[in-house]
Amino acid sequence: MKNPVFTEPRHREFLSRIFTRRTPCPVLFTLLMLSCLAGGSHSPGVAADTAGATFVGGETCIGCHESEHSQWQGSHHDLAMQKPGPDTVLGDFDNASFEYFGNTTRFYTRDGNYFVRTDGPDGSMTEYQVAWVFGVDPLQQYLLPMEDGRLQALAIAWDSRPADAGGQRWYHLFPEEEILYDDPLHWTGPYLNWNTRCAECHSTDVQKNYQAGTRTFATTFAEADVSCEACHGPGSQHVALGQQGRLGSGASSGLQTDLSARGQWYFPEGESIARRKSPLANQQQVDSCGRCHARRGTLGDYEHGKPLSDTHRLSLLGQPLYHHDGQILDEVYVYGSFMQSKMSQAGVVCANCHEPHSNKLRADGNGVCAQCHKADVYDSSQHHNHPAESAGAQCVNCHMPAQTYMGVDARRDHSMRIPRPDLSVMIGTPNACTQCHQDQSSQWALDALRDWGSNFGNSSDHPAVAMAALQRGDSRSIPSLLELAGDENAAPIWRATALDRISTNGGQGALQIAQGLLISDDPLLRIAAVRALQPLPPMRRYLALAPLIKDPVTGVRMEVAVSLAAVPLNELSAERQKSLLALFNEYKAIQNQHLDMPAINMQLGIFNVTRGDFPAAESAYREALALNPQLISAYLNLADLLRGQGREDEAKSQLEAALAVSPESGDAMHALGLLEARAGQRESALKWLGKAAAIETAGSRHRFVYGVAQHDFGDATGALTTLGQLHNALPADEQVLLALVNYSAESGNSDLAARYAKKLVTLAPQNQSYRRMAASLGLNL
Repeated sequence: MKNPVFTEPRHREFLSRIFTRRTPCPVLFTLLMLSCLAGGSHSPGVAADTAGATFVGGETCIGCHESEHSQWQGSHHDLAMQKPGPDTVLGDFDNASFEYFGNTTRFYTRDGNYFVRTDGPDGSMTEYQVAWVFGVDPLQQYLLPMEDGRLQALAIAWDSRPADAGGQRWYHLFPEEEILYDDPLHWTGPYLNWNTRCAECHSTDVQKNYQAGTRTFATTFAEADVSCEACHGPGSQHVALGQQGRLGSGASSGLQTDLSARGQWYFPEGESIARRKSPLANQQQVDSCGRCHARRGTLGDYEHGKPLSDTHRLSLLGQPLYHHDGQILDEVYVYGSFMQSKMSQAGVVCANCHEPHSNKLRADGNGVCAQCHKADVYDSSQHHNHPAESAGAQCVNCHMPAQTYMGVDARRDHSMRIPRPDLSVMIGTPNACTQCHQDQSSQWALDALRDWGSNFGNSSDHPAVAMAALQRGDSRSIPSLLELAGDENAAPIWRATALDRISTNGGQGALQIAQGLLISDDPLLRIAAVRALQPLPPMRRYLALAPLIKDPVTGVRMEVAVSLAAVPLNELSAERQKSLLALFNEYKAIQNQHLDMPAINMQLGIFNVTRGDFPAAESAYREALALNPQLISAYLNLADLLRGQGREDEAKSQLEAALAVSPESGDAMHALGLLEARAGQRESALKWLGKAAAIETAGSRHRFVYGVAQHDFGDATGALTTLGQLHNALPADEQVLLALVNYSAESGNSDLAARYAKKLVTLAPQNQSYRRMAASLGLNL
């Protein structure tokens, strides 16, 4: 069964959060260290025992926290969501209009209310009363109500920047392509739905209350904006302790989160960078911010004070979300960037740079950085090599370059890295130098840095180079990524990413590292380790993962549930069956809270297929399609499920429907070609497989399978041509070379087979089967 893959590039921002494609490959694994798993200790951080605490409202906090409340007023958190009115609506509703691909949307008022007339869910022009305004700067959106309880964010937004900065105008979030009413990116579609996509991070104590049977919402919240308890947790016990004079700090505060983690910093003698006086005890503050400032999916109900992986499924680094070196590519909301930074590893937290109540920076300009980096060393022309008052003298422009999202919203990269034009030259990653000097090349920037005395050493040793090579199919990069995954001094998010990428691409060596990381204190590493064990047979996976069935972090348990779904229960004792079934029930209960999301239905479909519950899987896939009729991966998985049950005609209909929705879907073409091949329809199979191969630009699967199909259908010459071209594009792909050796020898061209065999041995000199093959072709290596 295929994992769902989102093939539409324009959907990437909305759809790539949940799934990662994996191609398991059988590899050896030793169980010698399993006895140590039960002794693993995990440190989720300190959370107060506040069971039963309730929300009391931000107004209750003012009496004792007037200063904090004063700072919070007027902040982006305070103004995250407001009722429409003269003081809150920033857009032009004075009978204004906006043209978008022939449709005219109008904005106007009537009887003190605000209205929008625009194309509705069936494409007809419809009037909607604005229910809420959403955000303030640099843009403001408007939430329009639907009869089924949905609030939808209009895709025509108000640019609230000053006019001299290009603002004070209506603009469309997707200006280059017409988004029609039946597109999931239309403002009435699932990906601009407030209840599902926005509410959790713009209001306090949101209860989504989705009814799957009727596909309706009854969403509620305690406060419309991001108020005190959105970050600190329900405050009833805190208030009660204060009234009783028994208020303490930390776990004795009556609050579920301890956000006082700035720490004390000092400059060691002779050093120019400050250090914490004591190590950071836990990541509670950063995880609290990461709830909304991270690319993630939600796991069940949010619990304040828990590790972020306990309540959310976090996205790892790498494309399509990040560049190969970890710089922001898609909209990733800061957390993943910051967690890979040297600042994070040094114990810096959000509040060291940002005042949490006002959201403002702690100081102006370079003063923020000068808190920990001595200004006479770093805020000097000797360091930045730019005129003192120029843009190049600003720390953030070199170390935190911005990308613009949603048309006007410039967001800075919080990985806080040194510009690396050498990597730009090698693998095409961006660098801050040419992002500012747009008329210059990366080589120019590299030469300039070298002239300043900056020497990056051996650029080919950088993990980004290995990440890029592995994406090209070059397995020679795996040892470098294995070294990163096992490096205890590296950022955990990088280690988890490296392990995930290795296991996804079937790389050797991942299992040995994964078994050690199963007992890591970091939940992200445990999650990555669980994924890396996927190539093991089900019962061996069970033996390895059984100690994590009751892991204290929900995200780990959910990953274990997915990994153990294929375990045959009849091979377990009654007690072990009970424990595993309880985990499966927890997994499904959490997923069932989010059935409004097409991707969650996809996950349930895959889980149920693995468990052998085909009717439930079919229902889940069909529900995903009902919510998003353009979800190609749902068509593919449903077709695969139907084919496996002998319902080939129904499977073919699903693939044809996928192509009707997305005529350029290589995955749909490929699947249809395979279906026709299994049915013995040679011409049709080769046609569809060939079309899929012709448009493939990333990876090699479609081109490789097409070459194999040509061979198996009797076109040996065509197969050699296809695979030869693929080899030229991906010269380090061992699978392609192995096929070329066999097919060349089979066709009688032993010299060509020997040349390919020699390349294989060069790529993998320790592979004895390759050496034996080469010897059989007369090579003496």
